[in-house]
Amino acid sequence: MKNLLFILFLMLFVACKTNSEEKQTPVTIKEDVTFLADDKLEGRQTGTDGEKAAAAYIASRFQSLGLEAKGTKDYFQTFSFKPKTDPHQEVNYTVKDGDSTITGTNVIAFLNNKAENTIIIGAHYDHLGYGAEGSLFRGESQEIHNGADDNASGVAVLLNLAMTLKEKNTGNNYLFMAFSGEEMGLLGSNYFTKNPTIDLSKANYMINMDMVGRLKQDSTLAVYGVGTSPILKHVVKANNSKFNIIEKESGVGPSDHTSFYNSDIPVLHFFTGQHEDYHKPGDDTEKLNYEGMNTIATYIFDIISDLDDNGKLPFRKTKNESEEVPRFKVGLGVIPDYLYDGGGLRIDGISEDKPAQKAGLQKGDIVVKLGDSLVTDMMSYMRALSTFDTGDKTKVKVKRGDDEVEADIEF
Repeated sequence: MKNLLFILFLMLFVACKTNSEEKQTPVTIKEDVTFLADDKLEGRQTGTDGEKAAAAYIASRFQSLGLEAKGTKDYFQTFSFKPKTDPHQEVNYTVKDGDSTITGTNVIAFLNNKAENTIIIGAHYDHLGYGAEGSLFRGESQEIHNGADDNASGVAVLLNLAMTLKEKNTGNNYLFMAFSGEEMGLLGSNYFTKNPTIDLSKANYMINMDMVGRLKQDSTLAVYGVGTSPILKHVVKANNSKFNIIEKESGVGPSDHTSFYNSDIPVLHFFTGQHEDYHKPGDDTEKLNYEGMNTIATYIFDIISDLDDNGKLPFRKTKNESEEVPRFKVGLGVIPDYLYDGGGLRIDGISEDKPAQKAGLQKGDIVVKLGDSLVTDMMSYMRALSTFDTGDKTKVKVKRGDDEVEADIEF
């Protein structure tokens, strides 16, 4: 009861602030993240009271910005599903009464500029609660996974863009969406594309923000989907003066933009990289780079501004890089630095009690050889890893500063 009262108080405070003082003191990105990643929401796992409180907060923010409700009931689009027992099976959104089902809630708002086409701007707001499937935490007790970077950061940037785009760049309408069920398999975005609340044939392109809260000192920003329309690569480059951009052409990836790419809609996905707190209790608000998030929001706004008079962007299919990923039976126990574009595979984190830790590998090491295979990039690393079975022994060679270090590995 105390948690609920706290949540209602904060929602009332923010609603009052945005309604009465918006022109003087708009809600900041940091304030939105602070609410969404508070312990009181208990990690926003899909279908829980914490996620429902987050949905209500986002809806109140949309309302305070004067955005039109575009769910199936007010700002909300609920969907019920039975959790998958096999990761390769289709999700059953049509369930019978009495089944052990979960209900997720997309939160959807519309900015109507009376334009022909609509830009979709999205970010998922669910996370892992006390450590649902997907958690990388190996502690003995349950702890709240607040998901400040994943993905309160993306929702906060979405809300900032909703505020900034009012009465600007009116060549398109805007649909703002906070997705549920992303952590369980892009369920909310997938459901929306099958049950849209607008005419998807009028969707111009889709922008997705997932984990944009930890911009590093080198200002590296990943932008995926630049190949999904011919103009996107140029626009991403032409509007950049702040970032070291890592581009990927593919419209397929482990976030909600994939659902829209699969509906033949051009996409851009923004991401500041994984880190040691990914899917762990340590992903908290004090570790975010709020200045970096504001800079990313401005950059996305500039891209939208540049495209405002370009009409409807043509869609182009891209090579699905995930189809080339080899299957492997073992893991090294490292978190790769997905934003590293040098030779080899740079380690961004080490998992507890895994082969890499036992071999003495460290964060920042660059894997250049695994067994007999040279490692030049992520794909060659995965190909090398796919040749090993549980119990195999081999050697790994890494660059550590100016030195090369060789270590024994047992899978």
